[in-house]
Amino acid sequence: MTTTALAGVVMIALIFVTLAVGFPIGLSIGIGSAAAVYIIMPNAGAMMVSAQKMFQSVNSFALLAIPFFVLAGNLMNFGGIARRLVGCAKLVAHRLPGALAQTNIVANMLFGAMSGSGVAAAVAMGGILGPLEKEEGYSDEYIAVCNIASGPTGMMIPPSNIMIVYSTVAGSVSIAALFMAGYMPGILWGLGCMIVAGIMAKRRGYVSTDHYTFKFIMKTLWEGIPSLLMIVIVIGGILGGIFTATEGSAIAVAYALILSFIYKNITVKDLPKIIFESVKTTAVIEYLVCVSGIMGYVMSYTKIPALVANAILGLTSSPVIILLIMNVILLIVGCFMDPTPAVLIFTPIFLPIVQTWGMHPVHFGLMMIMNLCVGTLTPPVGAILFAGCRTHGVKIEQIIKMLLPFFIVILVSLLLITYVPALSMFIPKALGLC
Repeated sequence: MTTTALAGVVMIALIFVTLAVGFPIGLSIGIGSAAAVYIIMPNAGAMMVSAQKMFQSVNSFALLAIPFFVLAGNLMNFGGIARRLVGCAKLVAHRLPGALAQTNIVANMLFGAMSGSGVAAAVAMGGILGPLEKEEGYSDEYIAVCNIASGPTGMMIPPSNIMIVYSTVAGSVSIAALFMAGYMPGILWGLGCMIVAGIMAKRRGYVSTDHYTFKFIMKTLWEGIPSLLMIVIVIGGILGGIFTATEGSAIAVAYALILSFIYKNITVKDLPKIIFESVKTTAVIEYLVCVSGIMGYVMSYTKIPALVANAILGLTSSPVIILLIMNVILLIVGCFMDPTPAVLIFTPIFLPIVQTWGMHPVHFGLMMIMNLCVGTLTPPVGAILFAGCRTHGVKIEQIIKMLLPFFIVILVSLLLITYVPALSMFIPKALGLC
């Protein structure tokens, strides 16, 4: 076996072995990649190259947006902005069957879009709406599945941290184009969840009789519009070329901070705790990006992406079948790996394959992200699944059966996004972004 082949085998073997014994994904990637680099250059140069690749991977202006968007999301959660978004969501969903659950789904789409975190959305909205839904007589299981199933929508509706990571790994992919392409997949996912939630609600007798007065509607809008304006300011500014995505993320922090102080939900004393929580979240993401830099170097050196591409193309030359194979692989990977490391690992492997027949990197990015978002709802990793179960005090085995109809509509949406490029590409193309 050649040194190049040995390095590739050692890296893959160590990553899987360390994951199997319970190592964190970032540490597994780091150990496997560093060992492979040492095989390639068994001297002091291995350490220097590893350090250089780690630095180069995070030496990106675009990645600076991640800590700012994380901080903005935490400020919104603690600063009362999330509650006002719930009020706006009620106006959209209050006449639908299972009105409060429908409100939860719409609120997840709004709050997740602003915070970029499905877990944050599910926990925040579950904490706010869960008690209200119980008062209306909704079962714990129904409340939990509606909240959990719709949690990932905010990871696709911009701004989205995972899209920023993908744009960095894919190279020369417009963040603005990715953001605009994310609207339709996120909305399709959310609408699918609303349909299933409505059918379940009718069968259970959760029918709303609320009638909102004009005065109440105006008061709710008056309170909620400043919060909704954050999306308009950030996304509008990026699209208008007024500022970059990174600058927009800093503006989001400033806007959320000012709004939170105006609402008097946080004080200066609360800021250290909010900042510390944001730092912890950011550190995990940035560390994963760091170690993926070493892994990317090893993969390039050992030509692993080319080998995988040849293997897949050797099975079939049909783009339809190849995309189906990729979907299946990504769905399985998503069950065992968080979206961020999965994007870092599989983008350089799969993207060159789909580009051979002209698939746009933005379209592929949305397909990949949507696939991996499904994994946040499934064991054994399932961050949103576990967070939602803790929030609502239910066990996973209690709700798995009820989640199945949601999975069906989500997978149908995924197939539509995969095989109908116009669904994700229409908005960015109409705006001249790609």
